[in-house]
This record gives sequence, C-alpha cells and structure tokens, in this order.
Amino acid sequence: MATIFIVDDEPALHELYGEFLEMRGHKIVANAYDGDEAVEMFKSMDTPPEIVIMDHRMPNKNGIKATREILEINSNTKIILASADDAVKSSALKSGACRFMLKPFDVENLLAEIKEMIEASSFR
Repeated sequence: MATIFIVDDEPALHELYGEFLEMRGHKIVANAYDGDEAVEMFKSMDTPPEIVIMDHRMPNKNGIKATREILEINSNTKIILASADDAVKSSALKSGACRFMLKPFDVENLLAEIKEMIEASSFR
C-alpha cells in the first residue's frame, strides 16, 4: 500500500480521506491545510510520500502552484489534484499532477485512482 500526504483546507475531508484510506491499508504520513504549508512540510520530510492528494483552491497558495513546487523538490512524487472546477483540469495536468479528480467524488473512486497509480508504478 502507499504512503499518502493529504493537502486540503477542509478538515472534514482530511478526516474522511484519512479514515477511508487507512481502513484500506494505506498510511497517511502528513496533513497540510494550504499550499504553503504543504510545500514546507514536503521539504522537511525525510522520506517523501508516494502519493499526494492535493486540493486546488486553498489559502496562501493554490494546489497547482504547490504541485509545481513539490515536483521541483521531487519529480517522482505522484500527485492527484482535486477541484470542484473542471476548467482547471488542463492546468492541473500541465503542472505535473498524475491525475485530476472533479469534486465531489466518491471515495471509492479515489481508492481506484490510487490503486491504478500503485499498479503503474514500481512502489508497493
């Protein structure tokens, strides 16, 4: 299973994603509530997470900018960018996100995306 870093300004989503993913065997290694915090936390990690679930609209720095900065630190990081605005899908993928998910989405769909990413990568 994967190590996962959750970045979203909604505490309820951290709780929902965290509980659901941990029940499925994944490990939540960190939580950040805005883009600036996410980048700073990522920089300080001894071992980077295998997957980052990144919200788009957040205070201080949006998810697209945070995605670019995280990928500058470690280009192997797999990022799922989530947004309620389908118009940012192209920008999200151009920024380096591996996947884009339109909010709201079913957590089972999130699990399926993570599973696909794991199977497509060499980590397990």
